Amino acid sequence: MLDALAPHWGWLALGVALAIAELVAPGYFLIWLAAAALLTGFVAAALPVSLAAQVMLFAVLAGCVLFAARRWLARNPVVSADPLLNDRGGRLIGQSVTVVQAIDGGGGRVRQGDTEWLVRGPDAPVGARMRVAGHDGAVLIVEFPD
Repeated sequence: MLDALAPHWGWLALGVALAIAELVAPGYFLIWLAAAALLTGFVAAALPVSLAAQVMLFAVLAGCVLFAARRWLARNPVVSADPLLNDRGGRLIGQSVTVVQAIDGGGGRVRQGDTEWLVRGPDAPVGARMRVAGHDGAVLIVEFPD
């Protein structure tokens, strides 16, 4: 029973808990701390190491693992399957829009689908068809189609 309270079980449990937390809320960070905790637990189980040394070992391993992971992720970036997923304006580039408030003096409103957008572009009357050439934040930049 006394062996069940050995510190290495705490490190192993912490490692598993951090790994589960990474699965629940992925972010490529907790998994590295989980690896450091698991390594500390294995070392504590194999060698007679004081608790203070275990904490220091965990801190050193966490720093080393995070540094190595950061370098690896810099060389192997995670590429999104849809890089414009959170860029609504970027997704509209090249799309056709209809002017719903005349573009006068460089500004107006257009409709694309069921959404109206503020726009900048050449003067155009209501009902004119325009093409989205870019965006500046939430303001679309439009031009006449070719």
